[in-house]
Amino acid sequence: MFTIDAHLDLSMNAMEWNRDIRQTVDTIRKRETGMTDKPDRAKGTVSLPQLREGNIGLVVATQIARYVAPDNPLPGWNSPEQAWAQTQAQVAWYKAMEEEGQMVQIHNLETLEAHLNVWNGSESNEKKPIGYILSLEGADSLVTVQHVERAYNYGLRAIGPAHYGPGRYAQGTDATGGLGTKGRELLNEMERLNIILDATHLCDDSFWEAMNHFHGAVWASHNNCRALVNHNRQFSDEQIKELIRRDAVIGGALDAWMMVPGWVRGKSTPESTNCNLEVMIDHLDHICQLAGNALHIGIGSDLDGAFGKEQCPYDLETIADLQKIPDLLSKRGYTDTDIQNVMHGNWLRFLRRVWSK
Repeated sequence: MFTIDAHLDLSMNAMEWNRDIRQTVDTIRKRETGMTDKPDRAKGTVSLPQLREGNIGLVVATQIARYVAPDNPLPGWNSPEQAWAQTQAQVAWYKAMEEEGQMVQIHNLETLEAHLNVWNGSESNEKKPIGYILSLEGADSLVTVQHVERAYNYGLRAIGPAHYGPGRYAQGTDATGGLGTKGRELLNEMERLNIILDATHLCDDSFWEAMNHFHGAVWASHNNCRALVNHNRQFSDEQIKELIRRDAVIGGALDAWMMVPGWVRGKSTPESTNCNLEVMIDHLDHICQLAGNALHIGIGSDLDGAFGKEQCPYDLETIADLQKIPDLLSKRGYTDTDIQNVMHGNWLRFLRRVWSK
């Protein structure tokens, strides 16, 4: 079934992990055998061939570069200008993939419908480009609010104002506090340009301030439920209900620590915590129970977002295994229409609504 994944860090894997994701997952893993600089070496799950194998023809693909102040212990860049330059290297990689015919940027209704026609055609998936919608995860790299329009002009269509910790425009996971003047100015500019607000990673204070201030389109590309995993990274039922009220779509994430409670990094394993794809269905189903329908859920796997096989469902070998999800939904009683909506229909309805303005 045609599938949309609303959150993949493709350029980070290419530019910082130095993975040639034109190669198969197996080839990438073999090249990384014996490497220890990152915990997910030789355990990756994402590549362009595996996206095609899994009929995943459209993804929301990120730029990401955090600025860290002197007292911030998180990894990142020491100035916004350096962070901006890193995101421009990532854009250059996406453009290189476009020039080779590996990928194609989707940035408006016309390009979306044309791409869907390609993927609905009879030609083999091996010859089809992966469509990507460009999203910025964490806005720290926007040196000024005026940089938003510069980014829009090269195709940026969604922004998550924060990532982990404190940010220049909002506060993220494990942080507290609101947006402040700069954050509100960012949202104003996003609204003017019809850029989607990605609520993912906003801390509670920044989330509610953003919901009160921003009147444009909102989605959550990769989030799970706090009712099932009690951590500030997940959404509370009240936040989920607000997103439903805003006609948002929430993408279920496949990072094990977000899926199962009590995960201990470096010690827990997917097998020891019984973390399989069924667990993501638990999170998606919880959202459906709050909504009373299946119109606000999708897939936003976050696969290879600085983790690999060591920290994702044990029954997923590569991203192509997202095609196991329809059967899992069917066993829970979801209809064929519901399943199509989860795999692609809800994201498409959202994009058509936003881009038809």
